[in-house]
Amino acid sequence: MKKIKASDYIKVVEWSEEDGCFIGSAPPLIGRCCHGKNEAEVYAELCKIVEEWVALYQKEGRPLPEPSSGREYSGKFVLRTGENLHRLLAIRAMQSGESLNNFVVKALKKAAAG
Repeated sequence: MKKIKASDYIKVVEWSEEDGCFIGSAPPLIGRCCHGKNEAEVYAELCKIVEEWVALYQKEGRPLPEPSSGREYSGKFVLRTGENLHRLLAIRAMQSGESLNNFVVKALKKAAAG
């Protein structure tokens, strides 16, 4: 079994309008854990934190979450919405002249863009 390293986790630094600074995280290992006005400094701090967490997990013999770096995605996933939301989305898709899939993909892209 391959030993998990800090480099096996994706590190995310993004601007937060609400907080007025950059915020770093490394899902699924650690959530929002550092912040600052300089993106490069936040990234450097985040890398150190991830290294410390990986070392701590390994020292304590705790299983690490599955690494996020290098993971491949098929472009497909199952989404359970409930009957009422499914019906509403299907109606909105028909009204816009799109397939349900295209309608939902557009809505997800818009939501993911923030």
